[in-house]
Amino acid sequence: MERTLSIVKPDGVGKNVIGEVIGRFEKKGLRIVALKMVKLTKGKAEGFYAVHNGKPFFKSLTEFMSSGPCVPMVIEGKDAISRVREIMGATDPAKADKGTIRRDFASDIERNIVHGSDSPESASFEIQYFFNSLEIH
Repeated sequence: MERTLSIVKPDGVGKNVIGEVIGRFEKKGLRIVALKMVKLTKGKAEGFYAVHNGKPFFKSLTEFMSSGPCVPMVIEGKDAISRVREIMGATDPAKADKGTIRRDFASDIERNIVHGSDSPESASFEIQYFFNSLEIH
């Protein structure tokens, strides 16, 4: 079993689609093993997205991610990383397949409803960023 991190971003929380996002993962046989709602500070958002520091979108991304509450979750299942990314759809909702979370709910490439880890290494870092071992079931 593989684990990955997904986050319903502030726009997803604002659009009241938390349950829809979770439901799409669960309907595909994935299991939520940790979940919480948090409000990131600018510093915490910068730490989470440190891999993108220096890129043109870093400032606006971290401002957006610290603009309201978000819902990080640990998702478990066979090939969870690739399956979650497939369910989310392409980062740019205009390029995402029909029926994906981003195509159905996202406004633009940055306000795209949901985040998902892109590799086992990032999943490990990202899960530990939000959850300790006692919070994952």
